[in-house]
Amino acid sequence: MLYTVSRSPYHDDFNAMLGLVSDTDDVLLTQNGVLLGINDNRYLTELARTGAGIYVLKEDLEARGLSEQVSDRVMVIDYNGFVSLTVKHQQNFAW
Repeated sequence: MLYTVSRSPYHDDFNAMLGLVSDTDDVLLTQNGVLLGINDNRYLTELARTGAGIYVLKEDLEARGLSEQVSDRVMVIDYNGFVSLTVKHQQNFAW
């Protein structure tokens, strides 16, 4: 399953999502969800423990001036990468 996270982990019940994510899933961070992909974020550490692939949309990182702060645990992708993830996963859950 592809989970798309568009809201800040500080404003959601992030632990509820963590209970759903597994190592066969991918998580894409968009909009304010990119805050989850920043270095030293405690929520990112928890998400990485699930074994899921973690991606962040480059355009949303740049729009927030966070490109230099993204963790090396996160793969930065563009819109073509986003399309590839949606093709890979038949199911999508927006968070």
